[in-house]
Amino acid sequence: MKAHIFQHVSFEGPGSIDLWLHARQTHVTTTRFYEHDALPALNDLDLLIIMGGPMSVNDEATLPWLSDEKRFIAEAIAAGKAVFGICLGAQLIASALGARVYPGLQKEIGWFDIVARPQRVSGNADNDQTLFQLPESIRVFHWHGETFTLPDEATRLAGSAACAMQAFQYGSRVIGLQCHLETTPADAEALLTHCREELAGAQGGVYVQTPAEIRAEPVETYQQMAALLTALLDFITRP
Repeated sequence: MKAHIFQHVSFEGPGSIDLWLHARQTHVTTTRFYEHDALPALNDLDLLIIMGGPMSVNDEATLPWLSDEKRFIAEAIAAGKAVFGICLGAQLIASALGARVYPGLQKEIGWFDIVARPQRVSGNADNDQTLFQLPESIRVFHWHGETFTLPDEATRLAGSAACAMQAFQYGSRVIGLQCHLETTPADAEALLTHCREELAGAQGGVYVQTPAEIRAEPVETYQQMAALLTALLDFITRP
C-alpha cells in the first residue's frame, strides 16, 4: 500500500499513525506545505492522510496552496481513494465536499469525551452504507476553534458537548475527525509549546484545559486512542 501525508506545520506530524504505517510496511510519502512541497500524482497513492494545523481552510488569500490542496482532496475522493482527515484535515475534506467551515461557538482544547451519534442527512443515497463503529463514548484529545456543516451525502458519526460535528463518514473510505486520535505525549507537548498563545487566549473557556491538566492525562488514554485509530485506518483501507 502507498500512503501520502499532507502536513501543514512541522509540529503536527502523524503521531501514532506512524506505528500503523510501519506495521503494514506501507510506502509513505509526504507533502510538507510549510516547505512548499509539490502535490503528488494521484495514481501514486492508495491512502491520503491529512493532518491538522493552526490555519483555517478559509485562508486561501494568505495561503494560496489551500485551494490546490482542497482540489486534490476532492479528486482523491472522486477517484475512490481512502482519505482520512484530522482536525484541519477533516475541515479540508468537508470544504472540498462543499460544506461550510466557520468559527465554533467555543474552543475545545484538552481531553474531553466524544459520543457516538450516527446521523444520516437527507439525500444520502447510500442507505446501506457500512459505517465505522465508534465506541459509545471515548475520551480523546482536542485542539480546535472551528467547526463545519455536514457535507451532502455524508453521515455524522460523533459529537461532543462542545462541538456537534466531531466525526463524519463520506462513502465507505472517507472519514474526518475533529479530534486528534493520533496524539502522543510528545505531540501534546509540541502543541503546548508552539500554540501556547492560542491556549493563553482561550483560558477561561468551559472546554479549555490548563497545560497542567493536559499533561496529567494517563498513558492508558493515549493507548485507547491509538487502538481506535488502528481500527479506523483498517476500516477505510479494507479490501
